[in-house]
Amino acid sequence: MKENRHPNYLCVHSGQLKDEVYGGATAPIYTSTAYDYRGEGTNLYPRYFNTPNQVALGKKMAALEHTEAGMIFGSGMAAISAVFMAFLKTGDHVIMQRAIYGGTAHFAAAEFENVGIQYTLIEQVDQESLQASLKPNTKMVYMETPSNPLLEVTDMELVSAFAKANSLTSAIDNTFASPINQTPADFGIDIVIHSATKYLGGHSDICAGTVSCSQEHMDRLWKTAKNYGGSLSDQTVWLLERSIKTLALRVKRQSKNAKKLAVFLDQHPDIKKVNYPGLKSHPQHELAKKQMNAYGGMMSFELKQYINRTKFLEELEVIMPALSLAGVESTILAPSTTSHSLLTAEERKEQGISDGLLRFSVGIEEPEVLIADLETAIGKSRKKN
Repeated sequence: MKENRHPNYLCVHSGQLKDEVYGGATAPIYTSTAYDYRGEGTNLYPRYFNTPNQVALGKKMAALEHTEAGMIFGSGMAAISAVFMAFLKTGDHVIMQRAIYGGTAHFAAAEFENVGIQYTLIEQVDQESLQASLKPNTKMVYMETPSNPLLEVTDMELVSAFAKANSLTSAIDNTFASPINQTPADFGIDIVIHSATKYLGGHSDICAGTVSCSQEHMDRLWKTAKNYGGSLSDQTVWLLERSIKTLALRVKRQSKNAKKLAVFLDQHPDIKKVNYPGLKSHPQHELAKKQMNAYGGMMSFELKQYINRTKFLEELEVIMPALSLAGVESTILAPSTTSHSLLTAEERKEQGISDGLLRFSVGIEEPEVLIADLETAIGKSRKKN
């Protein structure tokens, strides 16, 4: 059969583990942690990322991200830390975008010094900043696009060209976009990482991570990852595979909803600022238009000072104040007290994350219901003179 890259087809059929015994429509679950080692082939063991369900889902992720190989981890941070430890060693240097997930930034601050890895955070991901940060011992460029929580957009072709010109490994966190809205490998990025807890899982009940890359890079990653033990149980792998079957449907609806919500908030007199790459006012809108299929279901915004943020969150009835993101339900949180709470107040200020910033994950509900919920909460939260 000719290669098929239609998103819905890939979500449903790629990497499908067949039920060879009964011909069931869904994949069987191989829950065993002990397999016969005799005969030809690889020894199967969950921590080696090579059990049947793990391998099948890795193939699905590779197909979705247009890479040769994929690996499934126990969390997004397990995937990120394994990539860093596999491709960096004592004495190496990595260039990192400053506006990245707080857990990743905290990992660098807390762990790199312990193992003698140097890193430089750059404000603007452009040729000048990349070149100015380059050192003789630089080995990797790590970016996130769109970024969490300010939705900054990175030029992936620029990063890829810079990395290749300087023999560096390029890695990107693709969580906010999902492989439905963006496939970094098509722009030359070496390693694509996801917190599968988010859009890939999509129902706020799975914690997982994924890495997609070439087979050469995967072989190197596997040698380190198997030592850190960040594998995922096959039961959860099966649940994640099931969830991915509806990924394209969910993300397309969430992206469509988010565009409507972003326009509403951008025009609202009580909203100070909206960060969403689908808005023409977004500083990297044209870049997002070039490298994204749609602009995603994530945004962030700031209420004007006379709106009581705590009261606003309390008055929401449909949109749920909650950790994490990208479920079918709409959720909202304050990054300063959640996703970026591990950073100091000064570090958050440097990243442009104010205490009044709210990150909004738009779900699949009808947009008019979400708009009404926001409007009511805003109206009840204006501070009285």
